[in-house]
Amino acid sequence: MIELVLTAAGAQRVRFAISPLEEVLGAIQTLLGVRAHPAHLPWLSGVPDVPELAAVLSARHYITEFLSPPPDGPETTAEAQLEVVRATPPAQVALELGMVDADLSHLPADPAAARDLLAGQLETVWNVLLAPEWPRLRELLAADIAFRTRQLGSGGLAGMLAELHPRVRLSGTSVLVDVRARERLSIDSRGLLLIPAVFAWPNVGVVTVPPWQVSLLYPARGVAALWTSAAASPEPLAEILGRTRALLLTTLDRPAATTELAHRHDLAPATVSAHLTALRGAGLLASERRGHRVLYRRTELGDALLTGKL
Repeated sequence: MIELVLTAAGAQRVRFAISPLEEVLGAIQTLLGVRAHPAHLPWLSGVPDVPELAAVLSARHYITEFLSPPPDGPETTAEAQLEVVRATPPAQVALELGMVDADLSHLPADPAAARDLLAGQLETVWNVLLAPEWPRLRELLAADIAFRTRQLGSGGLAGMLAELHPRVRLSGTSVLVDVRARERLSIDSRGLLLIPAVFAWPNVGVVTVPPWQVSLLYPARGVAALWTSAAASPEPLAEILGRTRALLLTTLDRPAATTELAHRHDLAPATVSAHLTALRGAGLLASERRGHRVLYRRTELGDALLTGKL
């Protein structure tokens, strides 16, 4: 059990962030069989030749923090995280690699050289495997953050954590995480960072190694439907709204942004934007700004129209 004590300085700072590099690590671990969600199998067909990085990620209990440094927020890019990786002090690299429970004998003995080699391999996997799908992944993660933020506002920290993961709960002034490790530490003035991840299922993880910010990694909502094709729009609804608007309304069973919807349905963003505006004007969709993006979701009226329960 890991106990994260909410001190007076850190109790009021709970924020969410998206970590592109965590998705890189999770994708490779899925391919290695260390993590696996059946929803990913149709998509994950192979990984570039990165033997040293794969060796680190074959560990069962600890795979370093510096390879996926805690992100600044929902808009963090892979490029920004890679800069942090390459700037990690050699002493920190040596400390963390020394904790990895895997055979790392093929890594360079020099921590700086090992860091740079692994950073280069991270970048390769990002560019080949994750970057082409990132709009879809990012929007799912942003939708999860929007949902959790609403939970935090309506039910407080205890209510939000109760639905975050079965192994996470609030007890008094401590966040308890039921994992194999045994540790108790205080959350400092930086607060607790919550990071949803597509490839985390079914696990939950905690970043506790200094100097990184204490972070809780958890599975994002909606992963099971991530790679499935959108359902065909109901024909009667298409006759009323038009095929494209009916398709978009059907798709929005979870919040999504214009760019994700355009990518998913092979439509021009301007076309999607016009249809979303019309659906929102009719009261069938609601919108919420998250950073630089606007997420759309069905309203109760939209749900009722889709299910024929008006």
